[in-house]
Amino acid sequence: MVWNLKLSKNEPVYRQIVKYIEEGILNGEFLPGTPLPTERKLAELLKVNRSTVSIAYDELRSKGLIRSRQGSGTRVSEDTWGLDFREPDWIAFLSQGIFQPTLPMVRRIWEENRKSPNINLARGEMSKELWPTEQLRKLAAHLPPHFQLGYGDPQGEESLRSVVSKHLASRYEIHVPDNRILITAGSQQGLLLVIQSLLRPGDAVALEKPSYAYSLPLFASAGIRMFPIQVDEEGLIPDELITLYRRHKIRMVFVTPTYQNPTGTVLTQERRRRLIEICGDLRIPIVEDDAHGDLTLDGSPQPHSPLAAMQGAERQVIYLGTLSKTFAPGLRVGWMAGPTSVIDRIAGVREQMDFGISGITQAIAEQVLKSDLWEKNVKRLRSALTRRRDRMIAGLVGFFGDELDYDVPRGGYHIWVKLPQQFRDKEFVEMAIRHGVVIVPGSIYGADPGFVRLTYASSPEAEIEEGIRRLYHAFRRR
Repeated sequence: MVWNLKLSKNEPVYRQIVKYIEEGILNGEFLPGTPLPTERKLAELLKVNRSTVSIAYDELRSKGLIRSRQGSGTRVSEDTWGLDFREPDWIAFLSQGIFQPTLPMVRRIWEENRKSPNINLARGEMSKELWPTEQLRKLAAHLPPHFQLGYGDPQGEESLRSVVSKHLASRYEIHVPDNRILITAGSQQGLLLVIQSLLRPGDAVALEKPSYAYSLPLFASAGIRMFPIQVDEEGLIPDELITLYRRHKIRMVFVTPTYQNPTGTVLTQERRRRLIEICGDLRIPIVEDDAHGDLTLDGSPQPHSPLAAMQGAERQVIYLGTLSKTFAPGLRVGWMAGPTSVIDRIAGVREQMDFGISGITQAIAEQVLKSDLWEKNVKRLRSALTRRRDRMIAGLVGFFGDELDYDVPRGGYHIWVKLPQQFRDKEFVEMAIRHGVVIVPGSIYGADPGFVRLTYASSPEAEIEEGIRRLYHAFRRR
């Protein structure tokens, strides 16, 4: 068999192999039953990785174009005359969508989390045993008889926005009327709405390094250029923004000042003031994600007020809050507060997308915030998370001693761990998975090499110590 495939840099190599064999079958060059080179042989012939050929052969097998049998190799299918070649080229469509694909490592982590033998120290959500299931059941049974079952207001139901306005004022001293609040399906949708409504392809934004936002394809999908602001033990370093602005004309800053994800740091009051001052001078808006801000663990000092509550920030900050981390992740209710013109613009975009979130979940969220249910749940959750953090720290100390470097978090869900110098985070994560425990490599968040994030909120509390034990065995096998 003669291979005249000339590889191009403009298309994935595996797709070129698939097309070449498809066309050879269609034009009769590769007759039914024709043997094909082994994956190794074809990889050597084309000077590509064997995995690339394996992916191509897998796709051809899924289409019924080739067959592989142990002992007889891979051949063109004998029954290709009956195949329909007119189906759309879905692979091409998948590679051309507006949204970038989820990072392969992120997808692998979530897939491994779904496998029951594995212990989940990766996913950034609370365990089932922390859900307020019984409280929600009782609340849902006594919902007011009249709530929105139509499309509703894309900005969110006025009654819920009014309750959120009071919640922000009493809890954080953020004073915004309900017309400056938009109800979201959580902070991540808030980020998406900001990006799609206020930024354009080619715009430059600044993110903390490392940052959860870096792991999301939202920015790349919109053609937004991301530039890092370094984070140390006191949070992001505000003065770095001045240099970034001069070099790249930064249009917007995305920050998590309180229990930053993934590092758990809390931005100091001095740096909060400095960030507000710099952004005010440069007229750069700030998007503040406060998902974990209420989760101060028992015995820890209360964090500083959100940026949105600070003097001079009223027209400068878009504030994102959510019930996902403090009440129930599946409720999918959050909020955005910002200047009137910004909220009006985003509400208009929102109407083009989905007409807003369910009126039923908004009614539930309203009752949660109006009653003392949210306050009681946060208190319960803080104590539970404190026990979990302490259990994880005890495991790390007991198994690893002083071989790992980390700070004990004062709030949130995560412990940010620096590995010894000889370890690579992704390789360590793969080894951990093989030992039945799932963690997240720091490189996903744009961190320097050698960090991992451990989550003490996501697995059953009784599994935390076993998860650390498995992690230790992976560490020793490295």
